[in-house]
Amino acid sequence: MARRVLEKNTFSTGELAPELWGRSDLNAYANGAARLHNVFVEPSGGVRRRPGIRLLDKLPGAVRLIAFEFNTEQAYILAFGDYEGLVFKDGVATHRFETPFGVAHHDLMNWTQSADTLLVVHPDVAPMRLTRTSDVTNPQTGGWEMSKWAWRETTYRTLHPYYKFGEPALTVTPSGTSGTVTLTANADLFVAGHVGTLWRIAGIEGEIIAVTDARHATIALKQNLPNTHETSDVEEQAFSDVRGWPRSVTFHQDRMVIGGSRDLPNRLWMSRSGDLFNFDLGEGLDDEAIEFALLADQVNAITGVFAGRHLQVFTSGSEWMVTGDPLTPANIQITRQTRIGSQSHRTVPLVNIDGATVFAGRGGREIREFLFTDVEQAYGSADLALLSRHLVNQPMDQAYDADRRLLHVVMGDGSLGTLTLYRSENITAWSSQSVQDSAFRAVAVSGGDVYVAIKRAERYFLGVFDANAGLDLAIDQVLEPGHMPRRHWGHLDALDGETVSVWAGNQLIHDHPIGGGTVTVPDAVTALSVGLPFTHEISALPPAASDGTRPHGGNAVRLISATLRVQKTGQLRMDTGRGLRDVRLPVTGDDPDANDGLYSGDITLRSLGWRRGSGGTVKSGLWAIAGDLPRPFLLLGVASELGVND
Repeated sequence: MARRVLEKNTFSTGELAPELWGRSDLNAYANGAARLHNVFVEPSGGVRRRPGIRLLDKLPGAVRLIAFEFNTEQAYILAFGDYEGLVFKDGVATHRFETPFGVAHHDLMNWTQSADTLLVVHPDVAPMRLTRTSDVTNPQTGGWEMSKWAWRETTYRTLHPYYKFGEPALTVTPSGTSGTVTLTANADLFVAGHVGTLWRIAGIEGEIIAVTDARHATIALKQNLPNTHETSDVEEQAFSDVRGWPRSVTFHQDRMVIGGSRDLPNRLWMSRSGDLFNFDLGEGLDDEAIEFALLADQVNAITGVFAGRHLQVFTSGSEWMVTGDPLTPANIQITRQTRIGSQSHRTVPLVNIDGATVFAGRGGREIREFLFTDVEQAYGSADLALLSRHLVNQPMDQAYDADRRLLHVVMGDGSLGTLTLYRSENITAWSSQSVQDSAFRAVAVSGGDVYVAIKRAERYFLGVFDANAGLDLAIDQVLEPGHMPRRHWGHLDALDGETVSVWAGNQLIHDHPIGGGTVTVPDAVTALSVGLPFTHEISALPPAASDGTRPHGGNAVRLISATLRVQKTGQLRMDTGRGLRDVRLPVTGDDPDANDGLYSGDITLRSLGWRRGSGGTVKSGLWAIAGDLPRPFLLLGVASELGVND
């Protein structure tokens, strides 16, 4: 019998897709795992039980979470619900405001922030701005105000974008040159919704006040027309209820950039430099507004615009780079870079990670990074989910936790995929998260905290990942010093009617109902945690035990021992071939973490039994770890000693 030692010093490639379990020739195989569930991969390569989710508040329904950070001390979470929004500061709802965005609009909402103003757009809703003000005299709205965009205006002109919808040969003939006149078109042009919209006839602006039929409308002119001749110089405001509203928005080089609209899906507008709501094209001077369409072999709708090293434009079929230093009407250039495409039915926020812009691919099974390379002087779109495709399923939302280098992606199936991305150290590691009988619906990072919206049955909750919480939707209570321990605990109304687990006196009590906002535990305690339990799972990949004389995995394999190196760990349950068993941690008084019952060091477990074959299921690995206690667990590495025989 030959002996081999397989050392796994890092989990830097994360959970590998089952279709790669036959690729033991890959370096990723040696640094991956078959199962990484409810754990985070550390930037150093270790695997840590994820934090629990502390319950902050119940939500009135489905929401879209948006981070609003004025500075490091003033960070908020905005929850856009069904025509109303909530502002959370330090986990507490402080303000409520009305919005024109309902649940039906959540999929295509897009936004960007500038100082104390948030701009929110949707192709079917007039664009809005949410402003944090200093007025706190109104208890209903506090210091937050939602209003429509205010386009720059002069005496005779409103400086929002205009566009001629219709064939180039379309013309109108005015009945007069001043005041209120009738416009007669040579083709169908007007609809009832045009009433109240602004038009320009031969450069003169006016407002449509009545529509008689598809070819006749009445306009109130702001200035006199030069004559009553038939003219093809006719434009209407580019954004309206009739033509749709902006699809995406950002800021770049002191300009506001609008990407696409419902009826002009492939068009870009850039405001005048330093004048964000002025889109007058003027004479094409360097600081004046810019407007153009993305012309290609296909009309691909713009799904997002992002201000990175260059202005980046993401469409349903490709990715583009807009260059010009600075951007001016004369020197602007736009070049298609890659042909991946983004999801068009759902806005997944674009995220910047170390200079790369991360976006969800069109197929719903890819997370890509749009990264500029100096060698090629162009962008590439590498697939970050190539090794863990099974964990990516129709992304709905994403946010990046820069402090911990974790990208959290909410999937359509309710799971949360977590990517540890540390490019300089070659760490691209996926793991998955879930909440018992619940689904993740939104995620945002604000002030260094990761907030999630969770749907459980027909109820919605707002929570935050908390390293001090060992359960999900957790409510922790501690008695003040000097108070007597007690069995009856209240103030649990947020979880009333739920069946939860209770952590009390280092004992985990499962399936405990909450009635009337109270629970009763068997023994009196001074501290209690109530919430949903979760199990962390780590499984080894099937061993590649062939010695070269037999087919892959054809040898008989035996796990002789497994040595785990753990750090500040308070629980261990491991399966080395005989099922999951609790392992007693050798915590001693000499251990600096002994007061917390935590152990740092090596633990060796021995095993018996042979197996032949090394593929198939998660159970085909030599060992597995699982634990549901709300206690810390950090695995740094595993050394497996194998016996290999014919």
